[in-house]
Amino acid sequence: MSIAHRGASAYAPENSLDAFALAADLGADMWEVDLHQTADGNLIAFHDFHLADGRSIASLSLDDIRAASSANQAPLLTEVIALAQARGCGLYADIKATNAAAAVSDMLQDAGVERAILGAFDPAAVRALQDHNTPYPIAALVPVGVDPFDLAVKPDILHLCWEKMDRPQDLLDQAFFARCAERGQKVVLWHEEDPARMAELRRLPVLGICSDRPELVNPVSSGQGLQIVCHRGANKIAPENTLSAAHACFAAGFSHVEIDVHVTSDDELVVLHDPTLDRTTNGHGRVGDHSLAQLRQLSAGGWFSQHFAPEKLPTLDEMLDLAKSYCRKLYIELKSAPADLIWNRVCAHGMQDRVFFWSFVTQSLLDLRGLSEQAHIMARRQDFDSLEQTLETFMPSLVEFTVTESWADFPELRRRGIPIMIAYGGEERQVLERIAAAAPDMVNLDQPFLFAQICREKGVAL
Repeated sequence: MSIAHRGASAYAPENSLDAFALAADLGADMWEVDLHQTADGNLIAFHDFHLADGRSIASLSLDDIRAASSANQAPLLTEVIALAQARGCGLYADIKATNAAAAVSDMLQDAGVERAILGAFDPAAVRALQDHNTPYPIAALVPVGVDPFDLAVKPDILHLCWEKMDRPQDLLDQAFFARCAERGQKVVLWHEEDPARMAELRRLPVLGICSDRPELVNPVSSGQGLQIVCHRGANKIAPENTLSAAHACFAAGFSHVEIDVHVTSDDELVVLHDPTLDRTTNGHGRVGDHSLAQLRQLSAGGWFSQHFAPEKLPTLDEMLDLAKSYCRKLYIELKSAPADLIWNRVCAHGMQDRVFFWSFVTQSLLDLRGLSEQAHIMARRQDFDSLEQTLETFMPSLVEFTVTESWADFPELRRRGIPIMIAYGGEERQVLERIAAAAPDMVNLDQPFLFAQICREKGVAL
């Protein structure tokens, strides 16, 4: 199971209704919810035992906590339950307030919640749940340095909180799982965000894995079938053309992220769509009139949500590094950046076969082709009078079509072995179904998660 750690907390404030709703969008099976009890008896989703000013959560009323917290924080457990039931997700309760263990169990039962796990670090809370005969599986959260088989209680689930160890997966060998089986215990793993470690953890016989990026646990795409290019990243989940937006796509298994690249006044390469800063940063003026150091002082995400206010403009190098870390690919649109600067950076990262290019500026593509016959260039069919002209101009590695133009050239392109990509920036389900039925090699979309859902329904391999 994919267990969203405090919701999809990589993309929204932890333990907020926004984070839980995003977790559902990203395919989480359950939401991990930290639960405290306020001085006036309310059960709330909140991680820390104290506010930033040092006051104890248990000593404050709900109104006091909300007045001192950021927007969307400290939702009531009843609100979380209602949202989970509406979205079809289970709840994994991390009970912080030991004296509230029985009340949490009762509230879930009274609401008719069927899928839940109740857990705690405090053995006294685990014991309270056992004594209360809660019908839900009970988990003990196990910190680093504690033997999971030497706890004061024997829970149904061992939840290993070992994320700060270097290679905790090395401890999870056959002997470990054999001992769990002998004791009738299942295993849930720590919150994991590293794609390489996650690839190892997915193969283990565990009940679930927590993650701030719940899409990373069970990717919606293997990248082996129809390839999904995410336009400016997952731009509905995180601000466009940022590392967070790219993370969401790669973590979900989508093959490519489309990015736009500009050159700075000091010949550095940054990722941003517009030629000016005004729409998607808190800066003003043309990108090319600023140095990289100046641009890195700006917020590239505050316009999208306050959660992303610390997000910086990424460099092309950072995007290339991120794609490599996931073993995925990029689609680079050349904006103001010269072809030679971009090609040199791609070569420096050894990513020549994992990147394809396009630009509205025809000369940029001609320059790129002049630099290398191996550069993968995309051609848009709509820009040429004939298919032959399309293929002769840039010697493209793939040809893009829109949903409004004729697809009559598909058979000839397939005969020649040239991949087909369909681009669509909308979200109409009927159009997305038509694209899936056309079976292109690739799609370039603003709604990759919706399209992946449609493909699963239609039996289209991703």
